[in-house]
Parts: sequence; structure tokens; C-alpha cells
Amino acid sequence: MAYDKTLDKEVFKETAEFETSKISVAVFCYNEGTPKLQISREVLNPDDGSWKWSKLGRMLKDEAEAVIPLIQKSLEHL
Repeated sequence: MAYDKTLDKEVFKETAEFETSKISVAVFCYNEGTPKLQISREVLNPDDGSWKWSKLGRMLKDEAEAVIPLIQKSLEHL
């Protein structure tokens, strides 16, 4: 069965913004299944000011300090 975006329900989402990036902490529930945590990064494109998805990879200390409270809040939705 292929992924169907219409079955993916966003239950929670908050974002920590930085100078040239932002990290989102979200909880999604696919097809009424078990809610799951998702952490993603977007980076600012300096050419046109748009945001584009980027691999999260590693975080700086200030990023981790901003994201930890968001993860704690997301636990209420899991």
C-alpha cells in the first residue's frame, strides 16, 4: 500500500526558529494508527528567502536547548 498524505493527521506541531534555520517538532498519526514523533529541519535559501527541507543530522547546543521543551510538550500527544 502506497503512502497517502490524506491519511496523515498532524496532531501537534511547534517550531523553534533560528537565524537561517528552523526545527519543527511534530506528532503525526497515520491512518488512525499509533502517534509518532517527527523532528525536522528547514533552512533559509538566501537567494529567494524561501524555506527548504534539510536533513536534521546534528544540532548545536542552542538548537537542542530550544527543541527539548518542544519534545516534552509533544509527549502529551503520544
